[in-house]
Amino acid sequence: MITDPIADYLTRLRNAVMAKHRVVEIPASSLKKDITKILFDKGYILSYKFEDDDKQGIIKIALKYHPETKVPAIRSIRRVSKPGLRKYVGTDEIPRVLNGLGIAILSTSKGVITDKEARTLSVGGEVICYVH
Repeated sequence: MITDPIADYLTRLRNAVMAKHRVVEIPASSLKKDITKILFDKGYILSYKFEDDDKQGIIKIALKYHPETKVPAIRSIRRVSKPGLRKYVGTDEIPRVLNGLGIAILSTSKGVITDKEARTLSVGGEVICYVH
């Protein structure tokens, strides 16, 4: 049993990037699907596919690398809010990752969104992770 499925998701992504894998398979959940969609929209992954099996389903993620230098698009991905210590922010405390070059993914009342969208909608929430 996994106590923190989001940390497991981020660790699988991080390990696949460090091992230079092309595709990584991760057990699915609705929160993981939302995070995957954000990573795709912001250009950190090449593509993704949701597959249903008899249990919870699988997310297949194609990782993105620079064509010539083979540098991964995801340089760093870090969990912020943990089950033992949740990190909530208000609208005026939304973090900026690398002065706007990275993204922070937040779980808010408006759904799972990036830090820029949260500022635009002026909502706060739980900071899930930082990506750059």
